[in-house]
Amino acid sequence: MHLAGGTLRALWSAASDDTPPLTTPRDPAREAARRELSKRLYHENDPNLLQRALDAFWKWLGDLFDSASGATPGGPLGLAVVALVVLAAVGALWWRLGTPRRTAAPAAPLFGDRARSAADHRAAAEEHAAQGHWNQAVQERMRAIVRALEERALLDTRPGRTADEAAAEAGRTLPDHAARLHTAARDFDDVTYGGRRAGEQTYRRITDLDETLDRTKPRLTAHQGAGG
Repeated sequence: MHLAGGTLRALWSAASDDTPPLTTPRDPAREAARRELSKRLYHENDPNLLQRALDAFWKWLGDLFDSASGATPGGPLGLAVVALVVLAAVGALWWRLGTPRRTAAPAAPLFGDRARSAADHRAAAEEHAAQGHWNQAVQERMRAIVRALEERALLDTRPGRTADEAAAEAGRTLPDHAARLHTAARDFDDVTYGGRRAGEQTYRRITDLDETLDRTKPRLTAHQGAGG
């Protein structure tokens, strides 16, 4: 502890005399020491507020890591493995679900302004698939399904129809394939409006549905049979 010059001389003088040293009651002595130590010269090299906050944060982080290491089998190595597994799971979910969107985009019409046949959409889908452009391939194959149903008069030709609307309407005419039609429409919406990425498996599933529907005869309702 550093003492001011006057205090040091006083103590030295008291020690050199034969008379007993002066005694100071405990409380006044504590207050005097507090006043002495509060002087600026004793705190010139103290860390600033930001440094103290950083030191406290790193100490807390270190204590947290030590606690987690002690509770995890294998110690620090086991904790690192667990962290890697969690990061891998988060990355897989992010890849599967895509970047979260703040608001859902409204569904746009399935077809653009240019009218194309089912064969045209199928050819475009195969071209995209050959290049590994699975999002575009899925979109074109879904359009081919709906256009083919329109060409067979299983759906009325209606501008502005969405994929979900087409699937719902086609599901009433082809009830055995209603669930697969709904899934295909959802895949179309996911890659078109949901910001997700399709893969070859999704495209092959929709292609199989297209080929199956092309071989399927519609189930006529009683009303349709009477009308015929």
